[in-house]
Amino acid sequence: MKRVDLNCDMGESFGAYRLGQDAEMLKFVTSANIACGFHAGDPGTMRKTVKLALENGVAIGAHPGLPDLNGFGRREMRISPAEAYEMVVYQIGALWSFVRSEGGRMSHVKAHGALYNMAAVNFALAEAIAEAVYKVDPELILFGLANSEWIRAGKKAGLRTASEVFSDRTYQSDGTLTPRRQPDALITDDDAAVRQVIRMIEEGKVRSRQNVDVPIQADTVCIHGDGVHALAFAQKIRDALEKAGIAVQAVGRTE
Repeated sequence: MKRVDLNCDMGESFGAYRLGQDAEMLKFVTSANIACGFHAGDPGTMRKTVKLALENGVAIGAHPGLPDLNGFGRREMRISPAEAYEMVVYQIGALWSFVRSEGGRMSHVKAHGALYNMAAVNFALAEAIAEAVYKVDPELILFGLANSEWIRAGKKAGLRTASEVFSDRTYQSDGTLTPRRQPDALITDDDAAVRQVIRMIEEGKVRSRQNVDVPIQADTVCIHGDGVHALAFAQKIRDALEKAGIAVQAVGRTE
């Protein structure tokens, strides 16, 4: 039986500002990537989200980003590999403390936004972040864009990696995601998004915007929790996967 993880970025509220539908989304996903305070999140939000994830039996991962609250971590910054290393160690440590204090265990790390996209094509950055993850805990799983420098750097560091695909994003022929600034970056038709995911899992292929089939490995599927129809889509994709005979469970879990 084929297996896949469903992950969602969470804990991205900040102070009086609320973002996403974390409590509801946790009923459908198997892994939660929790913001660590740099691009979003705050101590109270981190603790609350960790507790909710544990209550729902959802695997917890750190979601480190660039120090850019105003830009939600989606604006590129010229950082060195050393700075990337230090940012990631710092942020993993912050979330790890909350996970540990609530009696849980951290399972993975997935970078956010611009940091994720920069390292996907920059091996030096990906390598520095993979080293940071390994040195904090070599048992952590590194999530990264399928076929990208993330996966190569993670394997070189000796980490277990999870190749990530996106349910609501379009792809280029080199395997990268279509930049958000382009009008065709997002898939707004839920049925089309579900079909793309099922094909990536079952056939190991995704059709690019240039109408070319690109080989792809789907260990974990990212679904976003801040859209208008996020909950309905989460339930729809979960139901579709189970109907297709695809087991939905967190990476690294066997039960």
